[in-house]
Amino acid sequence: MERHQWREDGEEGLRYFRAVHHGGRWTISSRLKDEEEWTPHHPIEPDLWRTLRELLWRKYQRKRCPGKQIEQLDKIIEDGAGEDGR
Repeated sequence: MERHQWREDGEEGLRYFRAVHHGGRWTISSRLKDEEEWTPHHPIEPDLWRTLRELLWRKYQRKRCPGKQIEQLDKIIEDGAGEDGR
């Protein structure tokens, strides 16, 4: 299981995102800074797939992420951002 996290500043305030890759499947959750519970994103929006891909590309360039995950995300994005993360 691998976990990747990032944050974005939006209209609602600071939002934290967490992507988990487990068993060949991706899940993405988020929460606002003031919230305690993580809210899953299902189906996952295409913008979140692209953001995750950019994050992993930067990690890959620093040799902190396998290229296989980048290829998997490229395929998901190419296929129209599959809903189930496979």
